[in-house]
Amino acid sequence: MERIRQAWSRWRSGEQGVSPGLAERLLAHYPGVVMLLDEEGVVLEVNPEFERHAGYPAEQLLRRRAVILDADPLHGGFARALEQCLATRQPWQGVLLCRRADGGLRHQTTMIQPIPAAPDAPRRLLVMQYDVTGMRERELHDRQQLARLEGTISQLPAALFRLLQAAGRLEVLYASEGIRALTGLTPEEVMGGGDSLLGLIEEGGVKALEVSLAQSSVSLAPCQHELCLNLPEGRRWLELRARPQRRRDGSTLWDGLLIDITERKHRERQIASLVSTDMLTGAINRRAFFEQAAALQARARRHGQSMPLAMLDLDRFKSLNDTYGHAAGDLALQAFAATCRECLRPYDLFARIGGEEFAVLLVDTPPEDAWPILERLRQAVEEIALEVEEATIRFTVSLGLAVLAPEANLDSVLGDADRALYRAKREGRNRICGPEGWGPGAPGGDSR
Repeated sequence: MERIRQAWSRWRSGEQGVSPGLAERLLAHYPGVVMLLDEEGVVLEVNPEFERHAGYPAEQLLRRRAVILDADPLHGGFARALEQCLATRQPWQGVLLCRRADGGLRHQTTMIQPIPAAPDAPRRLLVMQYDVTGMRERELHDRQQLARLEGTISQLPAALFRLLQAAGRLEVLYASEGIRALTGLTPEEVMGGGDSLLGLIEEGGVKALEVSLAQSSVSLAPCQHELCLNLPEGRRWLELRARPQRRRDGSTLWDGLLIDITERKHRERQIASLVSTDMLTGAINRRAFFEQAAALQARARRHGQSMPLAMLDLDRFKSLNDTYGHAAGDLALQAFAATCRECLRPYDLFARIGGEEFAVLLVDTPPEDAWPILERLRQAVEEIALEVEEATIRFTVSLGLAVLAPEANLDSVLGDADRALYRAKREGRNRICGPEGWGPGAPGGDSR
């Protein structure tokens, strides 16, 4: 400190020929304010550039308290900082709002350093300030921009995220507030561990997501994937859209968003149902039957299993229509379809093939167990009684049974069932006929 005082003294007296040292250079070129204060906070000395940075002539401040620089000399932070520094004998550092002589306000990063001295020597404080007004203004502007951006993001019907895949593990580095509405989890819970979000995904969905991300990581192509979450209020569908980037350490980073597509999935299911369902009876239509039966046969083929397949036809349906009208015929078809669904399991295929013809494919059922199931169905149809215009309508059904072997052709087996059906018609209706030599009543394979 003595060297600094000597440097000030030499500059004031105009001494020449002395090579400046580090302290002299610091005082001459420090881009801010340097002050030496006594224990009362009175300014004893200042650096040569004081006026340019503080906005006060040095003569105006010397022998006056430094708190005059504070925007609020009586209650501002400068006085409190000096008191704390003197009381604790520890350095103080912070940002003070100071006022220049022209009234302009400036933010000054301030450091107050107690200068060690002998026990009986007066205490001194070294104060250094650097104007950070521009930096503070930019910081404030950035914060305001960030607040506006976060406000906009929070209103989006989606959640933004940043996902990292490293060492075979997924980690959520960022999740916007929108994640709360989509998943019921806070951003902190999601970022605290990706497992909290992955745990909501429907069984098998996590593996599918990992496959999609792996493909995106290899090709660096955008990832688009649908997720189904199991939430307390029900299932929710989300669509993940993200763009990957490779990091230097070999890990992959995705920036993307999650969108709620639950309504879209509901509409898709409704459309699929309209396309695949017979509107009168609620049974699946011919096209859907062939598609789903082919998929079930492929599964059965892997296990070497055969499946029973039956064709059903309402007996004397044309006569019913002619006698009671088409409205009554529609009621009969609806009652018949409802009865079939009650007799069959939810996963059995039940389809309206055309007119009054229907088909049934019994899933996970050995062929030898099909006969009693279809017989119960036949009896239940026989017991249907419809009251229409003071008349009671009753009708029956004939059934033809065939076996869909693992390698069989579906159209061919349907033909076999159809031929068995018409044999049942020829032999008196309201009965089941199966392959020759099979089922009750063998060798004819008929049952009433």
